[in-house]
Amino acid sequence: MALKLFRAVWFLSALVVLTDLLYVYASLPETVAIQEAEGAQVLLDRETMFYVMLVLIAVCNVLVYLISRLYPTQETLRAWFHGLVITLNIFFIIALSLVSLFNSQERFDYSRIGFVIYGSVGLVVLWALSWPVIRIFGLSRPK
Repeated sequence: MALKLFRAVWFLSALVVLTDLLYVYASLPETVAIQEAEGAQVLLDRETMFYVMLVLIAVCNVLVYLISRLYPTQETLRAWFHGLVITLNIFFIIALSLVSLFNSQERFDYSRIGFVIYGSVGLVVLWALSWPVIRIFGLSRPK
């Protein structure tokens, strides 16, 4: 049952991250600033950023199918992996939205949203570290 729920949420998160990618792509200038450090900026073409993010998102989401084929009987592992990809999709949504905000012409205090960025990274790390805990304490039901 948990696998079906995670599968539905994963599918929804995949649709949302692809929609966010298209929305952000449409709002970006021709040259996208990815990072600013000590007066220098890391710049990419809009198309380059789009295709790099598209490939990264596609690879992460296709891994769900690979894990399903490699471990067809381990429902707990598959449910956990769906959750991991969901957290990665959440991170991609937040990262893309931040790049869009950074490249907009609005004045914004970026120090106020640091907890969102670090929170999404923390969520991915926390979920990734949960698998050993599940295996050690036997929270998964044997088939």
